[in-house]
Amino acid sequence: MYFHGTSKINDQGRLEIGGCDTKDLAEQFGTPLYIVDEALVRQRAREYVEAFKASGFRFQVAYASKAFSTVAMCAIAEQEGLSLDVVSDGELHTAMQAGFPAERIHFHGNNKTPFEIEMALDAGIGCFVADNFSELQLLNAIAASKGRKANILLRITPGVEAHTHDYISTGQQDSKFGFDLAGGAAFKAVEESLKLDNLVLLGVHSHIGSQIFEVEGFRMAAAKVAEFAVDVRNKLGQVFRVINLGGGFGIRYTSEDSPLPVKEYIGAITDAIRVNFTDAVYPLPEIWVEPGRSIVGDAGTTLYTVGTNKDIPGVRKYIAVDGGMTDNPRPALYESKYEAVLANRATEPAAETVSVAGKCCESGDMLIWDLQLPKAETGDLLAVFCTGAYNYAMASNYNRIRRPAVVLVKDGQADIAVQRESLEDISRNDLLPERLRKAQVQS
Repeated sequence: MYFHGTSKINDQGRLEIGGCDTKDLAEQFGTPLYIVDEALVRQRAREYVEAFKASGFRFQVAYASKAFSTVAMCAIAEQEGLSLDVVSDGELHTAMQAGFPAERIHFHGNNKTPFEIEMALDAGIGCFVADNFSELQLLNAIAASKGRKANILLRITPGVEAHTHDYISTGQQDSKFGFDLAGGAAFKAVEESLKLDNLVLLGVHSHIGSQIFEVEGFRMAAAKVAEFAVDVRNKLGQVFRVINLGGGFGIRYTSEDSPLPVKEYIGAITDAIRVNFTDAVYPLPEIWVEPGRSIVGDAGTTLYTVGTNKDIPGVRKYIAVDGGMTDNPRPALYESKYEAVLANRATEPAAETVSVAGKCCESGDMLIWDLQLPKAETGDLLAVFCTGAYNYAMASNYNRIRRPAVVLVKDGQADIAVQRESLEDISRNDLLPERLRKAQVQS
């Protein structure tokens, strides 16, 4: 069994996280329950900051809040000296509710609405990551109407695609994100930005993939971005002050995954920027990165209660839990794999192979296939590891199932970060039109 952060088996043979017995957490807060190991979140954040400090570069580590956005998480990010990446008015609102410094907020997205742009300008955010020509014109116009100037990075597709161990150098022109480098759109975007009076071009942004376990893709991206920066300087006289190489740093979900230490990713990025820009006699830029999953992913555990089971002799045995694709859609979307343990019987040896089904009315609502467990009984607690990223953030009310609570655990203390939805919450925004009400009375 692989333990992340403060997770361990306590003297009662039960899973403990942040000094809190998961059996006690289930009794106090109910299940399904998202449990966040606060100490591990802070540790991961500090690993990025310390790695950059050792490099000597000016930097910003912007937590990608799309991975897990709550007021409490934004507060932790601020306390650890991180910046923040948001992609919607909701994420920006959450950051502002947390009192996050607006000048350290970066606004992403391929279709920022006029409302979102106005909201971000009024808040005084630090930077927009511009994604297309339409946005450049819209952002410039709205900024002009407010008598403001907007700092921007241009999102470019550098021609490097990286996922796990596979690296492909390609034109990457067919993407909904960014200005492609190979087709010349990126250069045209720089030209356009420099003509717009209410935009201040700081530099460029690139993102090459997710769940990356090697550094070669980042080296390739840094080289291509440096080559582009030199071309822009030579032809347009514009020097980039900021280079943002995005995120995508991998985590360990299962034994099949082998992520590198944070310092190795950052070391490769800073070394590549230093070499490529120094060779070009180019001022060393400030480096930004945007880790999300790698800060919160392995700090999250989802706790379920086992309900029914179904044994098909010679085929498969299913056990069902009181959550599923509503609180973790990743297996259904991406065939994502997870590890899990019976939290209340964590020292018992495996006795059977089961597949863990959710309770939604979808045959694809499966959390884990072929999991080795002790013989699971109704009422047992199943803990699924590494659910900190893109679980709560992607949760839904399908089948009108209530979204779970989120608790932060640290040093034996458990604090609610998000309350469990109530049945009243489910229908809170529903309205009964008057014509239906009248028809109801008449019938």
